[in-house]
Amino acid sequence: MSVSDARPRTGTVTPDVSATAGGNPALLGLPALLPGSLTLGLWLIGYLDTATLPGGMIPAVTSSSGLLLLVACIWAVRVGQGAMAAIFGTFSAFWLSFGFLLLGVINGWFGIATEPGLRAGQIQNVEATFVLSWLIVFATLTVATLRLPLAFTAGFAVVCTTLALVLGFVVNGNRLFATLGGITTFVVCTIYAYIFVDAMSQELGGEAMPMGAPIQQ
Repeated sequence: MSVSDARPRTGTVTPDVSATAGGNPALLGLPALLPGSLTLGLWLIGYLDTATLPGGMIPAVTSSSGLLLLVACIWAVRVGQGAMAAIFGTFSAFWLSFGFLLLGVINGWFGIATEPGLRAGQIQNVEATFVLSWLIVFATLTVATLRLPLAFTAGFAVVCTTLALVLGFVVNGNRLFATLGGITTFVVCTIYAYIFVDAMSQELGGEAMPMGAPIQQ
């Protein structure tokens, strides 16, 4: 995040944080969001064929996004930015748990049946439960952070939209939901890339970019 901490802001731009003691954890956390999100988006639109390479997403979602976001979370805690730590910690937990889910499904860690028909139904139930649970978590996060600049709220809202579309795909198998979910994933990447550019620009002495006024003052 380009804010020095994640406390409420009343202006339409984020303040300069280049001199913040201990640095700005968002300079690591925001770009760490992108590899996993881009990989997920490419899978949802059909570019990444996980049928022939089922573990193809694991390096990006677990190592690049999950672990680096965990580092950003710890960094935020150490510099006293609790809300930012909560946000990065939530995203880290999502990506790490998603990577673990992929590893478990691929390697049969969850007692999933070997008979194809039964196996498909069990995997569908596991994936639907996972996506629904995280949809509820991110919806709660969206509501809880309405005091942040609008760009952050928009990003969280699009994350919720993506999860809702992915849930539709998991439940009924309609590829249209997956394609739309891939598109919204790229929208998420665009929003957080914009916020990252703002954070880096301010770190290097530039002016703050417009972020929009918070929905809740």
